Amino acid sequence: MEVICTEAAPLPPALPPSPAPLVHAQVPGLWAAAGLIATYFLLQIMTSTLLALIIGVIAALSHAGPNLDLAIPAAVEQPAMQALLVMLSLAVSAPVTLWLAYRKWPQLWSLAQPPGFGFALPRNLQFLALAMVAGLAVPLLGTWLTQLLAHGHAVTQDIQQLGGSTPLGLRLPLVLVVVSVGPLVEELLFRGVLLSALLQRRHAGWAAAISSLAFALVHLPGLQYQWYALPELALLALVLAWLRLRSGSIWPAVVAHGVNNLLAVAGWFVALNLPG
Repeated sequence: MEVICTEAAPLPPALPPSPAPLVHAQVPGLWAAAGLIATYFLLQIMTSTLLALIIGVIAALSHAGPNLDLAIPAAVEQPAMQALLVMLSLAVSAPVTLWLAYRKWPQLWSLAQPPGFGFALPRNLQFLALAMVAGLAVPLLGTWLTQLLAHGHAVTQDIQQLGGSTPLGLRLPLVLVVVSVGPLVEELLFRGVLLSALLQRRHAGWAAAISSLAFALVHLPGLQYQWYALPELALLALVLAWLRLRSGSIWPAVVAHGVNNLLAVAGWFVALNLPG
């Protein structure tokens, strides 16, 4: 009997074929992270300085006998003008910084875990509620710690003095900038780019500590170089780093940072209702 042999049809693979390997994204280096942070703050300084010069020249030319040496300080020292300079400088520096980060590391933008920057939903939305609680609790603990270290010395910040003297009509837009734009960019810089760069070389604990110390130190000029206010900022930064790493998203850190800033500037409006 003739046996007819036929080839069996090939069986389908047990597993689907693996996709083509992705091209590894460029990871931020420490120098690149430091350079982007420096660029952000230098842009603020340069923009506010240029605007102050323009305002001073206009003020000087609008009066007989222009005198720039007197016109520029007189124009800039007005509370309304200082608030405008802060908002305009952030309006320039923030989008430029965000654009530079996106152009340099586009593949890292939406990755949840470092070296990604975490612009994605947190793994659990409860982290957003926890962020709001942290944004309220950390300033209270930090204020107690600062007063303990200050030994009775007054603790002031430039932004607090600015807001307290700013006309009411400008306080609302200034608050929006302070609690939204500032936290968004600073979280990208410190809990996004810098933390990702440090995690390539250090353990998570050391990376969080170093990035938190850097965050506190760059705010030292705004604290009028009052060293005893640094622990509060470092404590806040550590909590923000923890939120970033545990939630798999940068948004809880942005929320906590914004709530912290909102609590810090709440006195601008409370002062309006005080008697006398």
